[in-house]
Amino acid sequence: MTAERPTPTGTVQGVSVNSDPDLRVVHALRVRGLTDMPELATAVGLGQDEVGDRLVALADAGHVQHRDGRMPGWMLTRDGRAHGETLVAAELDVAGEREAVADLYRRFLGVNLGFLELCTDWQLRGADGEQVVNDHSDAAYDAAVIARLVDADGVVQPICGELAELLTRFDGYGRRFGGALGRVRAGEVEWFTRPMIDSYHTVWFELHEDLLATLGIERAREGEQA
Repeated sequence: MTAERPTPTGTVQGVSVNSDPDLRVVHALRVRGLTDMPELATAVGLGQDEVGDRLVALADAGHVQHRDGRMPGWMLTRDGRAHGETLVAAELDVAGEREAVADLYRRFLGVNLGFLELCTDWQLRGADGEQVVNDHSDAAYDAAVIARLVDADGVVQPICGELAELLTRFDGYGRRFGGALGRVRAGEVEWFTRPMIDSYHTVWFELHEDLLATLGIERAREGEQA
């Protein structure tokens, strides 16, 4: 058996890297956008008291701010976004897994366009030669689209699993996809594409943003760097 090779920083290749808690908080805000504290604590897998303390410290450093009003929550500042990018880049270099993550990102891109088309087909359907809003009254049509979603899930789940084996902060995407898919198959049609809940599309968007942020790729220039 070939011995595992330590990286220059002392980590071991083949062992998932457990992200620093501050990185997890900042990065989760980057991926999710405006988020309240209980939801953020759930997302990063830390207690609310610890997340609250870290948010206060990050706010003092100018990296996050709390927004009040009708949609309150925590969000990154411009400095916080840059701070997070620095932390994520350093983590990836320490892990020595940049190329492995980049390969999984390219695999994700290979199914991304098809998934977006799938979402369009869920929201609209053909009727008398025109596209109309899908009111989900055609059970056969919905079943065919859901079958395609099951196929897409079969592709993205292994990607999620391999990402989690590299960086533990990717752990959870597979379960969230599975939860949303289960609800769609149970007839809860909103769990396919509705925003503001953990719908399949919401989780997909967050995974996409997570990969972009991890690799330092600007969404507007994605096609140039894929």
